[in-house]
Amino acid sequence: MIGNTPLVKINNISKTFGVKCELYAKCEFFNAGGSVKDRIALRMVEDAEREGRLKPGDVLIEPTSGNTGIGLALAAAVKGYRCIIVMPEKMSMEKVNILRALGAEIVRTPTSASFDAPESHIGVAQRLNQEIPNSHILDQYRNPSNPIAHYDGTAEEIIAQCDGPVDMVVAGAGTGGTISGLARKLKEKYPNIQVVAVDPEGSDLAEPEELNKTDTNFYEVEGIGYDFVPTVLDRRVVDKWYKSNDRETFLMARKLIQEEGLLCGGSSGSAMAAAVQCAKDLKEGQRCVVILPDSIRNYMSKHLSDDWMSERNFLEKTSEGAEKNKPWWWDMKVHDLQLHAPITVLPTVTCAEAIDLMKTEAIDQMPVVGEAGEILGMVTLGNMMSQLVAGRVNSQTPVSHVLYKQPQQVQITLDDTLGSLSRILDTQHFALVIHEQRQLDGGSELQSKKMIFGLVTAIDLLNFITHHPKSNNGKNGQ
Repeated sequence: MIGNTPLVKINNISKTFGVKCELYAKCEFFNAGGSVKDRIALRMVEDAEREGRLKPGDVLIEPTSGNTGIGLALAAAVKGYRCIIVMPEKMSMEKVNILRALGAEIVRTPTSASFDAPESHIGVAQRLNQEIPNSHILDQYRNPSNPIAHYDGTAEEIIAQCDGPVDMVVAGAGTGGTISGLARKLKEKYPNIQVVAVDPEGSDLAEPEELNKTDTNFYEVEGIGYDFVPTVLDRRVVDKWYKSNDRETFLMARKLIQEEGLLCGGSSGSAMAAAVQCAKDLKEGQRCVVILPDSIRNYMSKHLSDDWMSERNFLEKTSEGAEKNKPWWWDMKVHDLQLHAPITVLPTVTCAEAIDLMKTEAIDQMPVVGEAGEILGMVTLGNMMSQLVAGRVNSQTPVSHVLYKQPQQVQITLDDTLGSLSRILDTQHFALVIHEQRQLDGGSELQSKKMIFGLVTAIDLLNFITHHPKSNNGKNGQ
């Protein structure tokens, strides 16, 4: 069953945030594959079949954040096509497991790769398309069937279900097909409707361009935001852009589950967080519709987990995830560790030089920094050795070729607690201690830059605890 998803009134969250208008959620996770992307997957396949481009025995290849892939894999399973899905590494394992269960083949690509890089999910999909006979990329980023599916389907359903004026619609922007298709049809029916598109901090979709300025280059939320503007995204039909952040996104997604009983995914939190702010401009009797794109099924190991949320400092300190029977050191600060400045390397240093330095200093990881001291990533002894053994690099290869981008969750500040640090070190080998420095650029603007203050491992934390006078006095549980 794809389409005809329920429209549910949001009651408790509306009251909490002081929203006076009627607030409704279009629950797209009721589609067969669990997301709004089922609509475009089916439409793209059926349109390609009608046009004679797709024939029995052909191969479907699609670069995707996962949900479109699931929709295509569903269609491929029913219609007998081979399906290859190319997706970035940051996407959840739940999506991977579902795709495999549907018989799709999966190729993972680096999350940090820019959209036009050959190793990006788009670049890899294009290469596979050239190599595999009778293969097709239906290409949700450029395929007109994407917005048309929402123009003909989702928007018409909203009009019928509301049976009256809609004053505002709020939806996340990824490929842009949802917001573009909805906006075109709803503006035809309700010329005064306000269309709000949601874009995460770190993405480049919003307008004006000033909204996209941030020192954030990574976001945890999946399915929305890109570092390029897809062809199907018509930004002319958007009246307002809202920049969401990960913390409000996942806290709101949890609120939707806890307070409204809607088992939705992370980007649903982004859309609802935007809606409760933007809808405050509406009056009693007016109506706002929010698109909730997918379900919690794909994120059981992510924002549903207290540990995952705590590791990223997303949980509110006074409520969820509060630690019981905290040890004496839990609320102490990272600056109490009295860390030493770490050894860093420039990206031009060779693998051989980096390995020699690590052996001399008895360390197994080093931050890689630019000429101005900005953080570029990390290089580890294990990764370099495995790359050398596999023949992917040689001893004279610069470390810039083997570094990996530092995930946001392993960056902490001196003011973070040792409790937060211990949560990070439960799943990570180390954490970078960073501080923000304001720097005047070539013009007249002050830019905020993250600089490395230190590097901390579980050994550092353990040494601090065991050598502290409170531990020697036996006060290790109070």
